[in-house]
Amino acid sequence: MSQTVFATPFIGREEELARLSGVLERARAGESRAVLIAGDAGVGKTRTLDEVAARAARSGMTVLTGHCVDLGDVGLPYLPFTEILGLLAADERYAAVLAAHPLVDRLLGAGTEADAAGSAARSGSGEGRLRLFEGMAALLADLSDVTPLLLVLEDLHWADQSSRDLLRFLLSRGFLQRPAGNGSGHRLAVLASYRADDLHRRHPLRPLLAELVRLPAVDRLELRPLADPEVARLLRALEDRPLPDATVRRIVERAEGNAFYAEELLAATDTEAGGMPSGLADLLLIRVEQLPDTAQQVLRTAAVAGRRVDHDLLRDAVGLPEDELESALREAVGHQLLVAGDDGAYAFRHALAREAVYADLLPGERSRMHGAFAALLTGRGHRAETAAERAHHYRESHDPGEALAASLEAADHARRVGAPAEELRHLEALLDLWESVPATALPSGEGSDRVTLMLRASAAAAHAGEAHRAVSLTRAALAGVGQDADSELAARVRYTLAGTLLHVDSLTAAFAYSSEALAMIPADPPSPTWVWAAATHVLAARQVGDSETALRVARAALRAAEHLELTDARADLLVSLANLEGDGRRSAEGRARLVQARELARHGGNAPVEMRALFTLAIGAYEAGNPEECLPWLAEGLDRARRAGLLSSPYPLEMRYLQLLVLYTLGRWDACLRTAATDLAVLPASGGFAAGPALYVGLARGDEGVADRARALLEGRFDWMAALVAGIVLTDAAALSGDAEAAVARLRSSVEALTDDAGTLPDVTVRLTALALTAVADAAAEARRGGDEAAAARWAAVATELLEPARSVALRGATGVPQGPEGRAWLARAEAEWAGAATGPDPAAWERTVAAFGYGDAYELARCRLRYAQALLAAGRREDAAAEARAARETAVRLGAAPLRERADDLVRRGRLGDTGATAPGGPVALTAREQDVLRLLALGRSNRQIGEELFISGKTASVHVSHILAKLSAASRTEAVAIAYRERLLAPELDASG
Repeated sequence: MSQTVFATPFIGREEELARLSGVLERARAGESRAVLIAGDAGVGKTRTLDEVAARAARSGMTVLTGHCVDLGDVGLPYLPFTEILGLLAADERYAAVLAAHPLVDRLLGAGTEADAAGSAARSGSGEGRLRLFEGMAALLADLSDVTPLLLVLEDLHWADQSSRDLLRFLLSRGFLQRPAGNGSGHRLAVLASYRADDLHRRHPLRPLLAELVRLPAVDRLELRPLADPEVARLLRALEDRPLPDATVRRIVERAEGNAFYAEELLAATDTEAGGMPSGLADLLLIRVEQLPDTAQQVLRTAAVAGRRVDHDLLRDAVGLPEDELESALREAVGHQLLVAGDDGAYAFRHALAREAVYADLLPGERSRMHGAFAALLTGRGHRAETAAERAHHYRESHDPGEALAASLEAADHARRVGAPAEELRHLEALLDLWESVPATALPSGEGSDRVTLMLRASAAAAHAGEAHRAVSLTRAALAGVGQDADSELAARVRYTLAGTLLHVDSLTAAFAYSSEALAMIPADPPSPTWVWAAATHVLAARQVGDSETALRVARAALRAAEHLELTDARADLLVSLANLEGDGRRSAEGRARLVQARELARHGGNAPVEMRALFTLAIGAYEAGNPEECLPWLAEGLDRARRAGLLSSPYPLEMRYLQLLVLYTLGRWDACLRTAATDLAVLPASGGFAAGPALYVGLARGDEGVADRARALLEGRFDWMAALVAGIVLTDAAALSGDAEAAVARLRSSVEALTDDAGTLPDVTVRLTALALTAVADAAAEARRGGDEAAAARWAAVATELLEPARSVALRGATGVPQGPEGRAWLARAEAEWAGAATGPDPAAWERTVAAFGYGDAYELARCRLRYAQALLAAGRREDAAAEARAARETAVRLGAAPLRERADDLVRRGRLGDTGATAPGGPVALTAREQDVLRLLALGRSNRQIGEELFISGKTASVHVSHILAKLSAASRTEAVAIAYRERLLAPELDASG
């Protein structure tokens, strides 16, 4: 009946909601079901139940919710069922049903004192208890004849014995198993939740759950922690202000998918300096304090060790006899605070439980125990695998010298095993300790000075996908370079800073620093530092459009690298020259240089340069119109990145995007989605753009949530590739919805955001323009049909204004080289749409566009063939139009692109082009499931806004669906559409009576 109102949107749980919605649907049809919903405290059980209850209420079900409450050993009998009956008694609609079941009045305390006394005596006997249970089952069964019911029982782990017994009866012998008199089942569903982390071995609910899940009509659903991206979305939804990425990542990591923990941690960000909120700590410590003293001592010691601790190390640190230790561990495991691993180690079930226990230690106690662990680990030898643990314990026991040495050892180990994120963490810890360590205890030897270690940390950050952190660390290194510093070190810092700035698209600043670096050291005699400074300057010069300087410096640097036998520098410069000379990386000469570069980098052992060569080979093949040829290069590049531990570095991230783009282009959409799902699980926070082509698939298949996911890419710090992906999705989405104003606005804002410091327009301008012009051409055509020549002229002028920059970019390219087959195809489409906006559909322009997309883009080819069919139909070439529409529809069906298939069917019907596999003229009209939902609400007289509210879509989207329905039914108005729908039996006759 009444439900909690939540201020935040419901996020995630799509699979669970779909399953529970299926239970509701079956219950409404007369198949009673029950679901036991398990989950840890705070994971979102109540929020999920409330969402399901809201959906049930909207579908016409009556929702009754009863809560179990923790009252210790003395519970109130039948408490959740009493609450449910109280709700029913307060609702006059069910007075007649309640009056027919006076036996149940006992649970409400009704009736005369004599009745109550007699009832109490009878309830003490088995017969009275059975009559009560049967009466409750009969009441619910009769209620389900009046209205479909959803019974929600929350927090079963606190249920009293009587409530557990009544629930057992209802599910095993009551309404779930007994059909109604008419032969169908009861229209009733039961959802009952409990905390899985509260069920220790002796918990009284455990045997009941084991019994209930064996019943055929009872299912169990475990609410697992939310995925990290869902927690991030929740955090951003909770805050009106933008949240720093670092804050979001920190909370996501600590919350481990628990929504309540995430909300509490977010609330404490401004007040507790990143610590744990006191209320959350108290909640977690309550369960710890229920343990015996020895078990609490073991937990405190384990908390100092970390999230996980080996049995032998814990034993030595805690100093208890083996039997006492095992008894204490059994208590901690039984209360689900610790989890025993197969390898003999123990881990805290949730990291925040460990944090709460750790924070509760006294400062001196904490320092002493860290010192004990450090001594124990050091006594076992200086193994690289334990360096990180030793560094941590030394740091927390206030021994900075030993902590710094162990941190450097740990960073070296992380680099050897290809773990840049961990290397970065240890190097940053080392740098934090630097000032507190005596000069005699600082590391010595080549590469161990503070500035060089900062540069190393910057490289680790870049390899870990933390581009902005890499910039910050390199700037710190620059600040640490004194006036008397070695010129080669000063130059190295500057060209490293230039390289990191290129990765965050700060191109002008990158060029300035690379210029400074190159000027600091002489070119003759050549030195390795000058060669690498020159290689970086080549990259920066090319990015700011100074191709002449880039080519000149690259050639000089390549000669120097060959003279000095710098294999990896030669490889890097060959890649740059492949991009700069002649027709660039698309040409046979460019590819030959790139293959040579790949071999040199491989022999030199330089994984980043090898990956750059492989990425450039792949993107060159794509730009040359050979998408299939990209895949082997990408597979090789990603495999090399995986073996080097560099999957989060810039080039592998772009390889992931390109791999998905190729799968999308070739029409292998299911493979694209599978690969994207795998990638998303491992991508760094800054790499979300790499899954962009999966959004292109979703949009083409009619996924209404794609636009929101694209907008999420624009949150936080600006990222060039994320802005590119979002621009493509949102421009196309606006065009597909027929909103020309929005499409043009999104095109302009995207191009503005993607234009570099030198004012160079991005290559994607051509694609964005073609997408936006689709809506512009349609708007101009609609204005002409309506006789509004002024509006048609205005849209024609807009089309001309948009086309000119696209022509310029396509013919020149962002790097001075004309675009390849893909760019030319998008320009052809833009030209065809411009012609449509200016004078009307031009079959010749669309014929050229179809031919241009023949290089391999399956979806765009199909979309253009449909536009070509429209132009042919307008020109009276019906047979040719039918052939093009048929081809477009066949591709749409193969790809699962339902919106495109529907537009093809609509063109065939309106143009009477004959059977293309769609509904023939005069036959039954084919509406999508969503259009059928909209049509039903149209028949009830709902406005577009009301339709949107009931179907959880925007009013604008509802308007688009209404327009599609009118077109498919050839109706001039909403009223006529409803009349035609009744005539064609698309609406059930009884719907009119109920309206």
